[in-house]
Amino acid sequence: QVQVAESGGGSVQAGGSLRLSCAASGDTDSIFCAAWYRQSPGKEREGIASVVSDDGRTWYADSVKGRFTISQDNAKRSIYLQMDSLKPEDTAMYYCATKRVGVCPPIKGTVYNYWGQGTQVTVSS
Repeated sequence: QVQVAESGGGSVQAGGSLRLSCAASGDTDSIFCAAWYRQSPGKEREGIASVVSDDGRTWYADSVKGRFTISQDNAKRSIYLQMDSLKPEDTAMYYCATKRVGVCPPIKGTVYNYWGQGTQVTVSS
């Protein structure tokens, strides 16, 4: 079992930056990849970024590519999401998730096993 907990959300004006953190605990050696998802009211959950634990390969959704950066610190068992050039449409609850095996990019059909409670990001215009 892996437990994950997000932090770092908040309110920011458009064009600003935030850095989200995800702390993993438990059987963290079993983590194969980690991802960030987001969901805003009335919209489907969207996978926006992932990172492979072993080699650091990353994937980004087109909606955040060039603005968001996912990273990890395996020693600290943490995953981060640096969000720059934020837009009002980035407003959402952001979730961290991990999985043990399989496809990492959080596209439709990819299943992640362990989820945090989420952290709210609000971007005002």
